[in-house]
Amino acid sequence: MTSVVILAAGFGTRMKSSLAKPLHKISDWEMIFYSLENAFKLSDDVSVVLFNQAEKIQEKILSEFKNTKIVLQNMQFSGTGGALKNYHALYDEVLVLNADMPLVSLDSLKQLCTLDCDIAMSIFNKYEKNEYGKVVINDEKIVKIVENKDANEEEKNISLCNGGIYKFKKDILENYLPKLKNDNAQKEYYLTDIIKFAIDDGFLVKSMLKDENEFLGINSKKDLEQAQALHQKMIKEKLLQDGIIMHNKESIFISYKSEFIDECEIYPNCVFKGKNKIIKSVIYENTSIENSIVANSSIGPLARIRPKCDIKESKIGNFVECKNADLTKVKAGHLSYLGDCVIKSGVNIGCGVIICNYDGVKKHLSVINEDCFIGSNSNLIAPIEIAKNTLIAAGSTISNKDASKMQEKDLFLQRADARIISNFKQF
Repeated sequence: MTSVVILAAGFGTRMKSSLAKPLHKISDWEMIFYSLENAFKLSDDVSVVLFNQAEKIQEKILSEFKNTKIVLQNMQFSGTGGALKNYHALYDEVLVLNADMPLVSLDSLKQLCTLDCDIAMSIFNKYEKNEYGKVVINDEKIVKIVENKDANEEEKNISLCNGGIYKFKKDILENYLPKLKNDNAQKEYYLTDIIKFAIDDGFLVKSMLKDENEFLGINSKKDLEQAQALHQKMIKEKLLQDGIIMHNKESIFISYKSEFIDECEIYPNCVFKGKNKIIKSVIYENTSIENSIVANSSIGPLARIRPKCDIKESKIGNFVECKNADLTKVKAGHLSYLGDCVIKSGVNIGCGVIICNYDGVKKHLSVINEDCFIGSNSNLIAPIEIAKNTLIAAGSTISNKDASKMQEKDLFLQRADARIISNFKQF
């Protein structure tokens, strides 16, 4: 077995943000969560090293990955090597990951862990000028690693770069960590110096060469945008392989936690946020869906499905907004607000219907039973229940007091606020 430790203690000053760097999102999921997800697929001993905004990051981590061990870095020992001063691994091998590298694949980590050696490290080629640490190789053996800020001009031109992910034998870490010094340009304790010590002492160091995109580190908002673009491409390529139809896929945003099942079709400019499950449905252009389930339905164009909706076998049209709505075989063609409601099969929602779910203090539930017709421009004041087979005329305002008088198959035809506009001028 392998223990996993994730480095997340840095200040992230180049992000120029009050939000801690590990909590910035890639495809609507905190970037540190990608490292944690992979870590828990590899091990049951997962630790995160924190310092800056430690409490906020810890709270967020434990809300999603409750078995994570938290280690606090003593900033007297700054740097990647200093981060491990207070860390203790459970198993004989230790995989070191970073909180700001969300594109590393699980397959690559598995490959790194299977290398038979004392130390394994990730490397990649980057030929243009960059700030990555440089890896010096002689006769296919790693001779040393030089941090970019400590590199001379010749070393800065080396294309082989340090990917920043390592697997160490536990006893090597424990032996060399106390020997680290901070006599460098940054006055930090470098984890890479352990590799130098190990090479000098004859230990076997192997490398894994991968595409540079996997090791993209997030240090700025520009890096964040670049990583998200790459991640979105990965998400969409997989969905296309799974049989999902996308029109103008570059204009579509899909959260990492959104799931698409069977043959779905997505039109341009759609946004899927949070954790969604879309099953055999068509999502028309300019529609937003967040933390909801949509099954065997058509949504949009220009619809907004807010959190906690469960929409089945329904047709939701343009400018319809739903929130915490349980809809089954419902037609809501246009310009309606359906919030905090259960609407049952066979109901037709007319244009301009508003469920008035908020009384200024609390939000209340509305229930519309089977086969009702809700006329255009009607207001349903929650809490309310409409009996099945009820017809509500256009322009009505209905409260539960009114609804309690209705019986099955009644027709409610009295308008609550009827006005005749005279002297209409034809233009």
